[in-house]
Amino acid sequence: MDLNFGEIFLWEMLGTAGLILLGAGVVANVVLKNTLGNNGGWLLINIGWGFAVFVGASIANPSGAHLNPAVTLGLAAAGKTEWSDVPAYLIGQLVGAFIGAVLAWLTYKLQFDTHDEPVNTRGIFCTGPTVPNYVWNVITEVIGTFVLVFWILLSPGAEAGDDVPTFGNSALGYAAVAFVVISIGASLGGPTGYAINPARDLMPRLAYAVLPIRDKGSAEWNYAWVPVVGPIVGGVLAGLLYQILPTS
Repeated sequence: MDLNFGEIFLWEMLGTAGLILLGAGVVANVVLKNTLGNNGGWLLINIGWGFAVFVGASIANPSGAHLNPAVTLGLAAAGKTEWSDVPAYLIGQLVGAFIGAVLAWLTYKLQFDTHDEPVNTRGIFCTGPTVPNYVWNVITEVIGTFVLVFWILLSPGAEAGDDVPTFGNSALGYAAVAFVVISIGASLGGPTGYAINPARDLMPRLAYAVLPIRDKGSAEWNYAWVPVVGPIVGGVLAGLLYQILPTS
């Protein structure tokens, strides 16, 4: 199925908005006071993010459900996405991520207003390292994203379409990638919060910077390049390695 620029943009925007709404939403549910999920813990966040990917990917199925610039660039590097389509994917993902972050804030508006540590709410929207070190933080993001994109490239569904690659497997479909994301978060997410998606981090960080959140803290733009560069490098490396494998 050949999609034009507008169609790719639309489905990626809708899917990524759903991803960020539910992903940021689960973090808000755990972090903010006066919620039913308060102090639900890291595992709840991992599970919530994993199934946020499932929902977002299901919505964006017509476009191949990239939802992630690192996935798009990795698939392009592997020869599974046309480079001419990349801008439509990236713009849709960036716009959708911003919209999803705003919707998450609207959902928890009253909880943001009554939270007793508003300066510490940035982590609801974007990631940050537990031990700041740009080089090693980038390496962590490279590795986590490589795992995600390499799995997508090797998953059975990756060969399902000629012009719009899909991923999953014959039994689980997009639910399969939810388990991969949960696994990455549980195993590799501790050092940096596993952005593994430039749009997922950059645009919610921008939303945090501009939204009228009471007494909020810094958006920490000095770190913002790490969850952009690391995932892009990891995704492209996965695509290039795939190119030289016998399965390609």
